[in-house]
Parts: sequence; structure tokens; C-alpha cells
Amino acid sequence: MKILLLGKNGQVGWELQRSLAPLGKLMALDRAGDAARGLCGNLQDLDGLRATVMSLRPDVIVNAAAHTAVDKAQSETDLARRLNAEAPTVLAEAANAVDALLVHYSTDYVFDGSGSTPWVESAPTGPLNVYGQTKLDGERAIAAACPRHLILRTSWVYAARCGNFAKTMLRLAAERERLTVIDDQYGAPTGAELIADVTAHAIRQLVQRPQDAGIYHLAAAGETTWNGYARHVIDTARRLRPEMALAVREVAAVPTSAFPTPARRPHNSRLGTSRLQQTFGLRLPAWQHGVDRMLAETL
Repeated sequence: MKILLLGKNGQVGWELQRSLAPLGKLMALDRAGDAARGLCGNLQDLDGLRATVMSLRPDVIVNAAAHTAVDKAQSETDLARRLNAEAPTVLAEAANAVDALLVHYSTDYVFDGSGSTPWVESAPTGPLNVYGQTKLDGERAIAAACPRHLILRTSWVYAARCGNFAKTMLRLAAERERLTVIDDQYGAPTGAELIADVTAHAIRQLVQRPQDAGIYHLAAAGETTWNGYARHVIDTARRLRPEMALAVREVAAVPTSAFPTPARRPHNSRLGTSRLQQTFGLRLPAWQHGVDRMLAETL
């Protein structure tokens, strides 16, 4: 099996290099691509992307690259559209031309964040911001152009290797006695390594059972708020490293309105994962499991 991975140095892309390697011959590209071989990994270069797929003729394409700066997308609409919608369209068309499976990552931001129940794959969409709209446009283009697709919607993604919410909270906790953290947005912190491992498992099945292609929700089990996430991180750090000098004494709960941002955030980022677990025979671990492992690795 030949696999083309785009976005190899991102949070999920880095873990995918590990999880996909046992499946076959892996060609992993970042934005710079591989000039010596004439291969393009830059999502802004649509012609280059198409030529790369047609040259390599991979069995599987995994697109882990995207415009993920949610607030910047509000003022970088054209760039967000190019990376999140137009490039996936080209990849889908090229994947269909060479009969490849296209794996793509999307987001809970395709929904409007209303209610309090987990979103299922068939729920009506309604993005609140440019990022969510361009990701939804990308989903729709892929579904229309390439029947052999796996779209994984996920949320609150973190990785040990990159900067993340937990590291920010620990830095602030060392500097301040009181933190204020949003307590009216709900979701499940989901590790990049979990996403990568599930992706590899799903690819193996889809090669044998192409009828299982489609859109699935992927998130760790359980739910919390950003405030609950912060408190868990600080409590776990104190347990793992009692000698850490943490000044924080209070993690105060505040509403989303306390931190105005250019892009509106959904209040409900819960994702129902029953379809994924049943189709691929998986049991997704509680969000605390991955966060604790990440903290043990990084502290």
C-alpha cells in the first residue's frame, strides 16, 4: 500500500507519521514538499497538489493540513477557503482519478453549537464562523467528488509536541494566584495520537470494506469545559510533580463573553461517536486518559 500524507509536521500529522508507517510505503510531505522529486505539499498550490497525486498514484491520501487559526480565518477568508475547501476539492478529484481513498479531518465547528446533546453525523450543520464554513465546504466537495472518502470530525485537539491549552494553563498557574477560564463551552480534549491511531485502524478496514466510507465523529469519551480541563491539568500536575512551583489558588469560572474573539465559538462541541465505535469496533478512552498521559510525558 502506498500512502501520501500531507501536513506531516502538524499536531496530527506528526503522530500520523508513526501510526501509518506500518501500513505500507509512506510518503510524508510538509508545506515545502520534496523539490528533488517534484512533489508538492503546499495546499495553496492546487496544480502542484494535483500533479503530485497523479505522479505518485497512492492507494491512500491522508490530508492533515489545513487553515486552523480560527480567529485569523475571519480576516483571511480567501486563504482559509483555499486551504480548507479548494485544496480538498482538488485532492478529492485527484484521488477519484487514481482510485485512492482520501482521508480528511474536519471539525465540530461545522455545527452551530446549540443545545447540550452530542452532535451526530447527520445533524443539521450551521457554522458560526469562517473557519467552520470553509471546513464544511471542504467536506461537501470531498463527498461530491470522491466516493472513497473518510472524513473525521474532531474537536479540542492537543498534542504533547506542540503548544497546547494544558501547557498554557500550567505557565499561567506558575505566574498567577487566580486564573479565569471559560466554563460555558463543552467538549472533550482529544489527543493527536488517538486521532492518528484511529485513522490507521480505519484505513485498514476501509481497504477491505470500502462500503464503510463516509463521515464519522472522533473525540475522546466524556465531556468537560475549558474550566474543568484547566482544573484537571493543574490538579494532575500537582499530583505528578509535587515540587512544581504553582502559585494558582483559584480557577474562576467565567462565560465566553468575558473573552471576546473575532470568531464566534460554539458552546456545544460534544460529538457523538457511536457510529465510529460500532463501525470500526473501537472503544474510545476517556479524555482524562490522554491528557494525563500527555502531562506525564511533558512535565
